[in-house]
Amino acid sequence: MFLSGFAILLFSNNSFAQAPKYSNEFLAIGTGARAFAMSNSCVASVSDVTSGYWNPAGLLSLNTDLQIGLMHSEYFAGIAKYDYGSLAKKSDSSAIGFSFIRFGVDNIPNTTELIDADGNVDYDKITQFSAADYGFLFSYARTPNIKGLKIGANVKVIRRIVGDFAGAWGFGLDAGAQYEIKGWHLGAMARDITSTFNAWSFNLSEQMKNAFYATGNEIPENSVEVTLPRLILGAAKKIDIVKDITMLGEINTDLTFDGMRNVAIKSDYVSVDPHFGLEFGYKGIAFIRGGVMNIQQEKDITGKNTTSMQPNFGVGVKIKQLSIDYARTDLGDRSIALYSHVFSLKLDINKKAATQ
Repeated sequence: MFLSGFAILLFSNNSFAQAPKYSNEFLAIGTGARAFAMSNSCVASVSDVTSGYWNPAGLLSLNTDLQIGLMHSEYFAGIAKYDYGSLAKKSDSSAIGFSFIRFGVDNIPNTTELIDADGNVDYDKITQFSAADYGFLFSYARTPNIKGLKIGANVKVIRRIVGDFAGAWGFGLDAGAQYEIKGWHLGAMARDITSTFNAWSFNLSEQMKNAFYATGNEIPENSVEVTLPRLILGAAKKIDIVKDITMLGEINTDLTFDGMRNVAIKSDYVSVDPHFGLEFGYKGIAFIRGGVMNIQQEKDITGKNTTSMQPNFGVGVKIKQLSIDYARTDLGDRSIALYSHVFSLKLDINKKAATQ
């Protein structure tokens, strides 16, 4: 009996929900073409509406009253859609933001009831469903009484659905900080600082259960999956190369504590994944960006260990209140999601300009 392969994949993944390193991976993709072009190296320098995702402390560096951000990207030859929207508002000593993320696959055929108990095939029984992950981030940032320091935090609400068959609600917290000293920008972002918990519930019909039995798959049960904390540290510096041309360089290091990963530095206790980014700017209106990430050890066809890495690049332009950014990535088969072209928009809204 043919069972929708995608549905099997989703349910099988959830049956191993206790493997925390693969939990809520859609929230690890990132937001904004600038960050993608710089290989996600931005926790120290981010200063726009995408700070709500990368480091909420960066919201305090907004140079406008209100900023809106949008991004759309497609994965796996357009099968999966990744959408992001955000807004942020700044006052004298604080800032707030909201971010929305959706990663989903729509119109998936459900063939679990294609063949009835008597072996009859009824194509009218084929229906469609969506498998989608939603993230809602509520951000707040404030300037403490320490010169050069900014701090911020996120409250995350997560909703994951697989048609009418399964769903989960999750909640978590992030905390971030940025510090400026002698021309250097330092940043730290602690994701899921208390661990993030997703509570899964399943609603399977008898025919669907029989289909799982027939295909040798375990029937998923209500459970809780846990996303363990992750710490991202960064340092950035911006310099003037010649008149009107600047260069910003940033290095970030992701530290994970959920067992050994295939990254540059790894152990059973902590894995360290460094990545680098550069941004060249002209008068603050045109930008060229690049970066390197996913530094890994692989075996070639002879079994010899080799080091691989993933380059990214992109461009950006700012036209008055509108910023348009583009990134070209080449993740190959080493990433949680394949994609190639990313576009994002940012719109500044200034109250003073609007009243003139």
